Amino acid sequence: MISYWNQITFANPWVFVLLAVPILMILWQVWRYKYLYPTLRLPILEGVKSHARPLRGFIKKYLFVLRVLGITAFIFALARPQSSLNEEEINTEGIDIVISLDISGSMEALDFEPDRLGAAKEKAREFIENRKNDRIGLVVFAGESFTQCPLTIDHEVLVGMLKNVKTGLIEQGTAIGMGLATAVIRLKESEAKSKVIILLTDGVNNSGFIDPLTAVAAAQEYGIRVYTIGVGKNGMAPFKVQDFFGNVQYQQQEVRIDEELLAEIAARTGGKYFQATSNAALGNVYQEIDRLEKTRIEVTRLTNYTEEFYWFLILGGILFLLEMILRYTFVRSIP
Repeated sequence: MISYWNQITFANPWVFVLLAVPILMILWQVWRYKYLYPTLRLPILEGVKSHARPLRGFIKKYLFVLRVLGITAFIFALARPQSSLNEEEINTEGIDIVISLDISGSMEALDFEPDRLGAAKEKAREFIENRKNDRIGLVVFAGESFTQCPLTIDHEVLVGMLKNVKTGLIEQGTAIGMGLATAVIRLKESEAKSKVIILLTDGVNNSGFIDPLTAVAAAQEYGIRVYTIGVGKNGMAPFKVQDFFGNVQYQQQEVRIDEELLAEIAARTGGKYFQATSNAALGNVYQEIDRLEKTRIEVTRLTNYTEEFYWFLILGGILFLLEMILRYTFVRSIP
């Protein structure tokens, strides 16, 4: 009921100045009350009790209230109340995005929380959930690559598939060229005006049969921008390993990122290279990409009005009719 009245507007709000009429009627009736209905004091009421009609007297005293309410209802009708229904017509110029995610063994490094891959998945999920109007796909790569999820607007399905990503799914290695080429294949038939690849890795291209720069040339041909993200930094990083007896130990291992290659991939395709050395920094990278690749949304607001004045006309008519019926029947005075 509250939400309904929030949608009511009045076409002629100036008519409400006429509400002074019922207010003056009430004031006049209050002033005349003691003259119209004087108090009769009797020492003994036994003689009149049997003839008393308290309900009739009460209705007669306050019969004017029906007329006041009826006039008020007619004033509201003159103000032309209207209920409004707002509709939004949204036209989107979406962006097709493919996230190409490195799932090689080095992504198990513990310099991120819980590890590099876990942090990459969490920040990718947040990015996906913020891009409600875009089609997004997911490619994973290590020694080879495959499509984990094709381009889709169903982000719940995509996030579910992202959760299932882990290291060891495919042959070990870091085939950056393969990861990029597979993402290009996913986008080459896209009719979107803007096509983007987000390639995330923490290694050096050492596997696969496609050279990264060959994949870059394909991306250029299809007008695809590539944003590259280097996860971690060159040097030593902690890893969880098991000894001969199955006990878990932590060991420092050397990792290296080919930053020059990632920067060149981004530069040639009109994208940008980012380095992320912590969970927060990785989140900031995705936020910046989100700002750089804004989806164009046009909103057309349509408002439909429905006249509601007839309800007040009906109410006013009923109140006036009820007053007349009571005045000339139940509370009628016989001279």
